[in-house]
Amino acid sequence: MNYFYLIPLFPLIGVLLNGLLGIKYFSRKVIHSIAVGAIGLSFLFSAASFFSLLGSTEPYWVKTLFTWVPGNWVNLADNIHGASFQIDLAFRFDALTAIMTLVVSGVGLLIHIYSIGYMHHDHSYARFFTYLNLFTFAMLILVLGANLAVMFIGWEGVGLCSYLLIGFWFNKDSAANAGKKAFITNRIGDFGFLLGVGLLIFWLGTVDFEQISNAVGQGLLTKETATLIALLLFVGATGKSAQIPLYTWLPDAMEGPTPVSALIHAATMVTAGVYMVARLNVLFTFSGTALTVVAIIGGLTAVYSASIALVQTDIKRVLAYSTISQLGYMFLGLGVGAYAAGVFHLMTHAFFKSLLFLSAGSVIHALGGEQDMRNMGGLRHRIPWTYKVFLVGTIAIAGVPGFSGFFSKDEILASAFASGQYIPWILGVIGAAMTAFYMFRLIFLTFFGKERMSEEVSHHIHESPASMLTPLKILAVLSIIGGFVGVPAILGGSNRIGKFLGTVVGHHEMHLSHATEWGLMILSVGVGLLGIYLAYWMYVKKDGEPAAKISEKCRLYYRLLVNKYFLDDFYNGVIVKGVTILGEFLGRFDLGVIDGIVNGASYLTRKISSLSIWVDTNIVDGAVNGTAAIGSGLSKGLRRVQTGYLSNYALGIVIGLFLVIAMILIF
Repeated sequence: MNYFYLIPLFPLIGVLLNGLLGIKYFSRKVIHSIAVGAIGLSFLFSAASFFSLLGSTEPYWVKTLFTWVPGNWVNLADNIHGASFQIDLAFRFDALTAIMTLVVSGVGLLIHIYSIGYMHHDHSYARFFTYLNLFTFAMLILVLGANLAVMFIGWEGVGLCSYLLIGFWFNKDSAANAGKKAFITNRIGDFGFLLGVGLLIFWLGTVDFEQISNAVGQGLLTKETATLIALLLFVGATGKSAQIPLYTWLPDAMEGPTPVSALIHAATMVTAGVYMVARLNVLFTFSGTALTVVAIIGGLTAVYSASIALVQTDIKRVLAYSTISQLGYMFLGLGVGAYAAGVFHLMTHAFFKSLLFLSAGSVIHALGGEQDMRNMGGLRHRIPWTYKVFLVGTIAIAGVPGFSGFFSKDEILASAFASGQYIPWILGVIGAAMTAFYMFRLIFLTFFGKERMSEEVSHHIHESPASMLTPLKILAVLSIIGGFVGVPAILGGSNRIGKFLGTVVGHHEMHLSHATEWGLMILSVGVGLLGIYLAYWMYVKKDGEPAAKISEKCRLYYRLLVNKYFLDDFYNGVIVKGVTILGEFLGRFDLGVIDGIVNGASYLTRKISSLSIWVDTNIVDGAVNGTAAIGSGLSKGLRRVQTGYLSNYALGIVIGLFLVIAMILIF
């Protein structure tokens, strides 16, 4: 199956059809049929390409559509030892691409189906599905690109689509502001990404992934240069994948429709940074220092955002901070060299996090738009199917054995310990305990205890339609069985996904004894179960009383968590406001300077004009008039001499002769 390059074509066709014709000419059924059908075809081609790659003797395929920047346009031969710089619009399909295209198109397909029921009453139906298709198209371009230039098309494409989808209900100021915040924050990260790409072109004269790996292997980069490039690229990853310090846009992204939250947070945009680091694993591994930075930032982000999730009351914001934390786990895995484990967690996270977001959407749908968990409770008997699938996703993310999250999370923690990076490992263990606690806190506040909603809302509670529940059931099954492709040897498996990805990211060997592996596994499971029990004791057995007492006794720390460590306030109060004040000052200064220049120029022009008039009147006209007056005077004098009488002329001759003789005699 060498038609992998057609995978992004189908959602692009969906964009063109629904975007150009859907609003005016298509019914809702035709609109969603086109959108879902386009993603369905992409998934089928992704699956066919995956199975073809499994049976192929070639480790990867490359398809060059055309030369984008010909080599004779820009010659950087000195940088790449005799070859001319060239950029091809080319796609690459290997093990890493196969996993990513299956996740993007597969989970994206389920989200598209779910959206049929969730967005049924929205008046911008065609626009919504157009944006969803465009988002999926951009993400597929990102993961299929054979070089950084093609990747950057998709990289910027998902950034644009995030702005469009987060601010989809643009008539709400909060949604419009959230879309702008996401767009601007990502531009900051993208600036670092572009600098890294520019340095790669400067030093190696190429942006092709294969050529970059070969150049690093041949020693054409020093460690210092590789570290600088890798860190700049990682700045872009912190923006796209919402890591410290560029994570603040992601919680605000909840202003978009719930299917958008699932698509952004589970299958597409936020995984772009993780994919980029995994794709350039040779560069990051060669640097070493950059890899350590990735691990530390990932570990800190995992704990930092998990701590904020402990006190959130908005059901979608809990999941938003959970996403940031789980992305931290992925970077922690990449940072300790366990690239396959990081990508494995990316895959399992796509299953259970999209399940959790869509289940949260089902809860919100049942409650008529209510998102505050303090106004929920007792819903497990009112919406039983939503409760069951929500519970499956929660168990999976908590790392309970047998579910998908257990295998990928345990692989990351074991790899961190085996690599000797104990600080990231400790952060990961703490984050695991927090994750189990805040997720089951969400479950208990939403589905257990007495009902806390108003009577009117309670009267209209209803289960979601089949178009919403069917994708949830499929994702629940994937959240259970999805981890079995990575069962470690200690549990009788062969870690098939690790071996499959090894052709791209290399094999990460863990040198641990069986006793140590068992001990680490028991510890990670134990802290998770402890978090679950603590949540049960506080919110079910004691009906929330311990939580109220703790928040009262630790008011300062509680306030710190509720206000998200005041980082948003710092950004808004210092950076945003500072830039705004500086801009206003420069605007006024600029306006004053321009006004001064204009007024001065006007005054000078008037003076020059007056001087010009004076010169024209007194000098130019005076010279002409004076010449005329002299001529006129001379002519009048000569006219008197020329009398016409012969005697006068004879007298003149005599006088003249007399004067000549006198002069001769004198001189």
